[in-house]
Amino acid sequence: MVPHLTTALTGPLLSLEKQVLGAMPEIEHWFRQQWQEHAAPFYASVDLRNSGFKLAPVDTNLFPAGFNNLREDFHPLAVHALMSAVEKLCPETEKLLLIPENHTRNLFYLQNIAALRSLLTRAGVKVRIGSLIPDLTGPTPFDLPNGDSLVLEPVQRDGKRLRLPDFDPCAVLLNNDLSGGVPAILQGLEQQVIPPTWAGWSTRRKSRHFLAYDRVSEDFARLLGIDPWFVNPLFSTCGRIDFSAREGEDCLAANVEELLGQIRDKYRQYEIPHDPFLIVKADAGTYGMGIMTVKSPDDVRNLNRKQRNKMAVVKEGLEVSEVLIQEGVYTFEQVEQGVAEPVVYMIDHFVVGGFYRVHTGRGQDENLNAPGMHFVPLAFEGNCQAPDADCSETHPNRFYTYGVVARLALLAASLELEDMAAEFGQHDASQLPQPAATKV
Repeated sequence: MVPHLTTALTGPLLSLEKQVLGAMPEIEHWFRQQWQEHAAPFYASVDLRNSGFKLAPVDTNLFPAGFNNLREDFHPLAVHALMSAVEKLCPETEKLLLIPENHTRNLFYLQNIAALRSLLTRAGVKVRIGSLIPDLTGPTPFDLPNGDSLVLEPVQRDGKRLRLPDFDPCAVLLNNDLSGGVPAILQGLEQQVIPPTWAGWSTRRKSRHFLAYDRVSEDFARLLGIDPWFVNPLFSTCGRIDFSAREGEDCLAANVEELLGQIRDKYRQYEIPHDPFLIVKADAGTYGMGIMTVKSPDDVRNLNRKQRNKMAVVKEGLEVSEVLIQEGVYTFEQVEQGVAEPVVYMIDHFVVGGFYRVHTGRGQDENLNAPGMHFVPLAFEGNCQAPDADCSETHPNRFYTYGVVARLALLAASLELEDMAAEFGQHDASQLPQPAATKV
């Protein structure tokens, strides 16, 4: 059911997997309580890293692309999860407007949109794809590499509603992360916009997400009786950075030195025979842009011009002024002779599958979200209560544990959105889906 996997199962992670599997009823009960109090995002994907001694999320995407990389035999999970998510979004939903990114030259991204449209259709929703491309003048068909096809149509604004010809949708689903800001056509709509526009990268910050994840991991660690560090990467932030002008170097170098010291202390505490490293990344942004591996303060002081230019701007040409300095988590997993990291996909609060991001040209301490990567679908094995499940020490059900840690990040995203609604949402706070009703 899963791709061949080579991994370093040593020390605390093996212990963590045993504890997670042994505490499955308590963990699922804990999650049910959390989802009664907090609304899960409509959908999300989480990048995980498995070092053999630590399993932690390193990024959470609220506008996930990659639905075309999920295993087709697990599509029914996604369909049922979408039914739940759409019912919360708008119980009477019949029509949904899906708005993608504008980069139509990336046909693999459009395959993701086609796959998402197909899943939504199977969930009982009529879907059309509305584009924000300024010079799109009429319906434009695209033939995709996998034999599928789709039509992009220019979005029309009618008062406070978005429409297409003969199509008045109940809600608008964004698969566009709004890195370049919120266009006027999406502002002040009476329709629900999911995720809310202020959850895009023009407003959202990774540091806010990981502050929320601190809270979640502390609660989860108390439930299991573990050190939260085993599921939580340490981090700090630095603002007012200008890589091109070499401004903010002292702040960055000081944070790097302090954070590396904290990680060394943890490595000594748990007798981990590796050198710590950090990932410095733009605090806002995606697509693996504006990221570098750092092993000493000198690494950020001695950047050459090419490295500075690479860190200075991200998607949409936006300048980087704030960075997240995050504990680097080794990945000792390999798939098809390449370094690999699992990416877990969720709809509502359900895990619906995922894939391995594999890169044969990158190392165990490097960012894998880079040109040259490829994807290998994975499926989550059945739980250890199944009669034929093999949960021995030599074949632990790692994939259930991946789903647990991914859902911790999903819960953190829920808390993050609640905080953002209070700060940015104002009247648009109603765009958040409501949590499940608590039974009395």
